[in-house]
Amino acid sequence: MDNLIQQFRNLPTTAISDAMEGLSNLDSAIKPLKEEFRMAGRALTVQIPVGDNSAVLKAIGEAKPGDIIVVDSKGDTYRAIAGDFVVGMMQTMEIGGLVVDGVIRDLEAIKQLNFPVFSKGTTVASSGKAGVGETYVPISCGGVTVYPGDIIIGDIDGVVVVPKDKGEEILVKAKDKIMKDEQRAEKYAGKPDEIRKYIAMMTNKGLRI
Repeated sequence: MDNLIQQFRNLPTTAISDAMEGLSNLDSAIKPLKEEFRMAGRALTVQIPVGDNSAVLKAIGEAKPGDIIVVDSKGDTYRAIAGDFVVGMMQTMEIGGLVVDGVIRDLEAIKQLNFPVFSKGTTVASSGKAGVGETYVPISCGGVTVYPGDIIIGDIDGVVVVPKDKGEEILVKAKDKIMKDEQRAEKYAGKPDEIRKYIAMMTNKGLRI
């Protein structure tokens, strides 16, 4: 894992989102299967038709260690794009995680693998394998355009996408946001009068708190 990715992995998605003014968050329905799942890596994008996961298998063979497989499944929540066997192969190939704007299955077994999976939920129906779909193409996942090589970060709050050419810039802004939040918390913690002043200042200016 390169240094830039490692630094993003240590930051909360909320701070990264704030650094991008909340404009690069995947659909809030896409959440980790386990609260403790956290991931960061480069996007290996996958576009599939509804109900066919052939390109997901192709991506597993093409991925580099640490890549995050990001799947555009057209939001389908009827057929799973992966089960425990497919996710197990991802883990064996040292892939960094899976994100899909659809669903998976074999929830209990996947949780036991402790492999980061972010999805809209689970189903019981499997996908077919007609051999269609594409990898390494621009996709739309969870309402956000994702390009191959973009930086994907996920934690308990959701998933954010950092454009690959803005990584350093967003990292600096996110760290600055965390520092300011910590300073603000220290300033107001346990001080009711200061909190009242803060609320009055923010609401009078019509700004977001």
